[in-house]
Amino acid sequence: MPLLYVTDLAYPARGRRYCDEDIFLTSRLRADFDLALCHPADAEALLPLGFDAVVVRNSGPVLHYQEAYDAFRAAALAAGTPVYNPLTGRADMAGKQYLLDLTAAGYPVIPTIDDPARLSELPQVPAYAVKPKQGADSIGLTFTATPDGPAGAVLIQPRIDFAYEVSFYFVDDAFQYALHAPDPARRWELERYAPTEADLAFARAFIDWNTLDHGIQRVDACRAPSGELLLVELEDLNPYLSLDLLPADVRDTFVTSLTRSLHSFLG
Repeated sequence: MPLLYVTDLAYPARGRRYCDEDIFLTSRLRADFDLALCHPADAEALLPLGFDAVVVRNSGPVLHYQEAYDAFRAAALAAGTPVYNPLTGRADMAGKQYLLDLTAAGYPVIPTIDDPARLSELPQVPAYAVKPKQGADSIGLTFTATPDGPAGAVLIQPRIDFAYEVSFYFVDDAFQYALHAPDPARRWELERYAPTEADLAFARAFIDWNTLDHGIQRVDACRAPSGELLLVELEDLNPYLSLDLLPADVRDTFVTSLTRSLHSFLG
């Protein structure tokens, strides 16, 4: 089963080495699949070569190659080429509108608006987080007491003094592991986290909402001062997995789950 594995091995991630993770994953997936690696900017051109599917992994923020990504999506859909994760994702894969939709639907998410004129709908706080609606990786993020910007172009959220951030990692609908950053000022210094049943119920609610039958998803949340978890991001396009922080047995279990998911996805 030949797979086109999309990754940017040179992406300069702060505090992380994306390339190491993809080198590890591809070294293990080769036992079951024939793999060809390519940069995201080259994915569209390589589609006609007869791959059974395209696996999108650590390809970096789409914002940096938006035109090439849009062309790849259109070509994959037109050719009927399976893409993993499937292109039907409703979260980060489709932009940040989902944060507004989840807020409106009453999900436990950091309250979000996209129009400064609606600021009264958010909790009154000393400062608000403002970032471009089409942004990624905190690009353009600012904090201000007086948010402004064109309606529909920015996301506005109350700045929350959370206790810590925590991420839950899933393959398909199966929970794999959780990691958290005990120090909010060092968000990439992650440690293993033992989730409670309530934590897992929180994370699963967003996995269920996204309705992806197959794929890798990461549910990012923060622990609010009230003690509840609030969604920060639902990453369903190319979530970094921090596999290097896991013990060997957990990494092995993840690879087994991913391999099984890919076989099921390919039928």
